[in-house]
Amino acid sequence: MKVATEKAHFDVESIRKDFPILSRKVNGYPLVYLDNAATSQTPQQVINSITNYYSQYNSNIHRGVHSLSQEATDAYEQARIKIQKHFNAEKSNEIIFTSGTTHAINLVASGFTSLLEKGDELVVSALEHHSNIVPWQMLCERTGAIMKVIPMNEHGMLDLAEYENLLSEKTKLVFINHVSNALGTVNPVQKIIEKAHAAGAAVLLDGAQAAPHIKADVQALDVDFYVVSAHKMCGPTGVGILYGKEEWLNKLPPYQGGGEMIATVTFEKTTYADLPHKFEAGTPNISGGIAFGDALDYMNTIGFDKIAAYEQELLEYATEKLLKIEGLRIYGVSEEKTAVISFNIGEIHPYDIGTIIDKLGIAVRTGHHCAQPVMDYYKIPGTVRASFAFYNTKAEIDTFVEALEKAKKMLS
Repeated sequence: MKVATEKAHFDVESIRKDFPILSRKVNGYPLVYLDNAATSQTPQQVINSITNYYSQYNSNIHRGVHSLSQEATDAYEQARIKIQKHFNAEKSNEIIFTSGTTHAINLVASGFTSLLEKGDELVVSALEHHSNIVPWQMLCERTGAIMKVIPMNEHGMLDLAEYENLLSEKTKLVFINHVSNALGTVNPVQKIIEKAHAAGAAVLLDGAQAAPHIKADVQALDVDFYVVSAHKMCGPTGVGILYGKEEWLNKLPPYQGGGEMIATVTFEKTTYADLPHKFEAGTPNISGGIAFGDALDYMNTIGFDKIAAYEQELLEYATEKLLKIEGLRIYGVSEEKTAVISFNIGEIHPYDIGTIIDKLGIAVRTGHHCAQPVMDYYKIPGTVRASFAFYNTKAEIDTFVEALEKAKKMLS
């Protein structure tokens, strides 16, 4: 993301010591991990949190009167409060634990089944991950609603003028990613939300790719729903959150039925629990929720402003180095972007590049990145995507560029 920065000292070597995996070798070479947009790595502090849960107070939450259950419940609910404060939600009951971003989006899409009528309209962007397309297509099939698409341009940016034209009194929901996973584009979400609300529509932001780089303030954004995965933010896999304004969460019916989400159950009628438990049926990923809170503590200790400034340095450095490779084209060149570079080299298939540089210990993502409409726009099968985190170094970027030059010679 483009930010005004003083190039203050950032002790990346000290930070790297917190991540055990960064000291390992792959195929005999030091690991260079540049697939952070898929999954970030986990610091020892968060690994310790998970180990501590299972070794010291492993127990089910909310229902037990014994000490272990109370300790687990306290730790889990404290994590909810940490997450609430991090995203500046007004109330902790507006934070719903989920298995991740996909689960959170499906929860909202399922809930809107009872709120839409045939002919109602939804607006999506051309930049979306499949997880923010398919659940809404399924919703349209159930309800007869119509989905409209905000087009993108060659720079990987959305056409906001066309977005305004798509909005009408029929628009009920706008759903868009805060940051594109395929291109790194930071979308102008504040403007998008304001225009949607003026038309009477609710807004869901997919924050999976933004949250590792941008400290989103859901009240300042005035967004209705915001969804995030912990594994993009130094946390464990299998846990995430849905933030929803209380008024909206109260409108939506429960997504799943079972234990925990009920107030009373008889064979004649069931009444549902209050927020947030209404949406949290069954035993959750307790250790994951607790560890997510600890991951946020870890990143906040470093500081999101410092993380953003350092990652901007990495982005600029990598972009300059990569553009020196003859035939390399970068897709997604918005001024506002996170530390993600998607590219191809000539006619070489991205999979072939990824396979060769893996032999040299370098991890990148290749393919369509669950964003096939973006690839279709550029008329390509996919890209090589290098995504950087605050624990990467310029020396790793040099190694990466050298490996690409080797791969290019082999494949040309």
